[in-house]
Amino acid sequence: MIDSMIEFLERVFAPLTGALGWALEYIHAQGAPWWLSIAILTVIVRTILFPLTIRQVKSMRAMQDLKPDMDKIRAQYKDNRQKQQEEIMKLYQERQVNPFGSCFPLLVQMPIFIGMFYVIRGFGDTHPSFTSGGILWFQDLSAYDPFYILPVLSALTMLAASEITSKHIDPQQRWIMRTLPVVFTIFLLTFPAGLFMYWITSNLVTLVQNQVIYNYGPGKKSSTATEGGSGSGKTEGKPKTSAGSQRANGSSGGSVVAAQGNTGNGGTQVAKSGKRKRRRKKKK
Repeated sequence: MIDSMIEFLERVFAPLTGALGWALEYIHAQGAPWWLSIAILTVIVRTILFPLTIRQVKSMRAMQDLKPDMDKIRAQYKDNRQKQQEEIMKLYQERQVNPFGSCFPLLVQMPIFIGMFYVIRGFGDTHPSFTSGGILWFQDLSAYDPFYILPVLSALTMLAASEITSKHIDPQQRWIMRTLPVVFTIFLLTFPAGLFMYWITSNLVTLVQNQVIYNYGPGKKSSTATEGGSGSGKTEGKPKTSAGSQRANGSSGGSVVAAQGNTGNGGTQVAKSGKRKRRRKKKK
């Protein structure tokens, strides 16, 4: 069953396998050893896919920006799942957000990974120098690492690359991102060393790309909104305080004026009553 599936996938990915094999042979013909040829080919492929990675990050950022509105919709229609889904789809259309946009680059990388697997497995039979084209303890690139150092390095580099991304996603999903490298490495434990050479290099490229994207590119969190919010709070707070003090001053000033007015009126009335008394005395 497994052998028939492997043969089926090999036929499906035959064009991609042929293109990757040709590119690997071309780089090796320029004088690079096989292990370095795999690393160079990986860098070239990941550079070509870099625009898709940027698109993935933009899609993830757009989904994060929609989360407050989506939470409101879920709270408003919590008893009507169908209406809830309809309103969320309308929100996607209004904001022009594709909820599956972040998955597309991963779907593109998987066929390349599978194609590299078939290239490395085939080169072990068709290229005699490939079995001694490694470096240090892994000389045979078509055989698995007997010390399992490459799988451990693969898990560590994948974890380091995903840690940058996990800082910008929902905290509940971070543990999934952290356990995925371990599960993935266990699954690939006995895969050829050449495939781990590809995967480790790919993880290092991802680490560099994530540093650029999340520090200088579209993945960087905008601080203007936070600063604007805090600044507006400060500016609004001051006018309110001054307005309150003006009202207090105005009311106190009004009280003083009123008091002065009442005093003046009282004085006038006293003066008039005094004049009346004098006139009565003169008449008598």
